[in-house]
Amino acid sequence: MRKIQDHYFQKARKDKYPARSVYKLEEAQKKHRFLKTGDKVLDLGCHPGSWSMYAAKIIGANGRVVGVDLQASAHPAVKGGAPITLLQGDICDPGVIEVLDAKGPFHAVVSDMAPKTTGNKFSDHVRSVELSHNALTIASQVLIQGGNFYCKVFQGEDFQSFVVEVKKLFRQVKIIKPKSSREESREVFVLGVGYRGKTEISGGLK
Repeated sequence: MRKIQDHYFQKARKDKYPARSVYKLEEAQKKHRFLKTGDKVLDLGCHPGSWSMYAAKIIGANGRVVGVDLQASAHPAVKGGAPITLLQGDICDPGVIEVLDAKGPFHAVVSDMAPKTTGNKFSDHVRSVELSHNALTIASQVLIQGGNFYCKVFQGEDFQSFVVEVKKLFRQVKIIKPKSSREESREVFVLGVGYRGKTEISGGLK
């Protein structure tokens, strides 16, 4: 798909981020403040590293960012920010989950994961919801009580059922459509604030 060189694409180049997607996290953070100084943050689907870099800047040198993605990413450094560790692997791989468990617990889990789109809106939506459930399952394993969750998902018929699962785990849930998302995109972000604690959820890690 041709990359549209819009305002946010140009802004990302100016701000030295590798992708425009950073502003989808920045906008939510500025409004809801779910990443805090000194936090430990897990970034799922971290490639090419923009979210990890932004999180490192927000949480500061006393925090820590761990990212994981199927694709290998360079290990960026953010001046005055938290150290960043980027791992290559599949979040459904038990070995990767063990590594993430060992590096936790985390104060926040963020996910910009998306399937490779096929053009079939239904199948793309179903795969997106599956990825989002996997992110939620991992969050339920590695978050501290009171922690936060911010996750991308494509809208469609299974979207509300995913929101219901998030509401079971978090005290507050908000649906966010960032201004930096392209108008034609079906992506939205689900923010869960105040993790209640470990409990069983359905639909994850298939």
